[in-house]
Amino acid sequence: MILLLAVVAGLFAGLARGWFRGQHLKYPEIEEGWLVFIAVIPQLLVFNTRTISHWIPLQLSIGILIVSQVMLIWFAWLNRSQQGFWILGIGLSLNFLVIVVNGGLMPIRPDAVMKVYPTAPLGVWQIGERLGSGKDIVLPIQQTRLWFLSDYFVFAKSSWFRVAFSIGDILIGLGTFIYLWSLGGQSTKTEKGLVIS
Repeated sequence: MILLLAVVAGLFAGLARGWFRGQHLKYPEIEEGWLVFIAVIPQLLVFNTRTISHWIPLQLSIGILIVSQVMLIWFAWLNRSQQGFWILGIGLSLNFLVIVVNGGLMPIRPDAVMKVYPTAPLGVWQIGERLGSGKDIVLPIQQTRLWFLSDYFVFAKSSWFRVAFSIGDILIGLGTFIYLWSLGGQSTKTEKGLVIS
């Protein structure tokens, strides 16, 4: 959800920046963009489609998550020369680290689950178990390695928008926003190809 908000905000910011400068959004010049699709599509199917996730063993789901995270980190590294990608890559790496050291799923504390899902019936989730069909595992802070990198933070001020997120998520969103914002600053080039504005 944070990434979606960053994409929307970044696009609007990029459009506004381009409009004020009398320029159009630059065409994204990223390398190996196919890595994103190959990494994200399995995640969407495994963790956001109940009918599919129900039939996939937990260990296979964990393997898919870890491999997809590695692919996204590699994608960020390949595009590190682009604005925002260093921040995005660090965010992905932090999420990957806390997921790996906690058995392959992103830890979330029990009280955060109650804030995000206040109307969930008792027994729907349990400590030490995967949260629904998602990427989280419910763990108390005392049992969480590198808990400060987990989905520790919660936004639950609205009845229609409740989300738990990590420091890595914040950096991923920030990096995405910066990159999309930078697309509104198309450079003018000389005949020799040197950037002059």
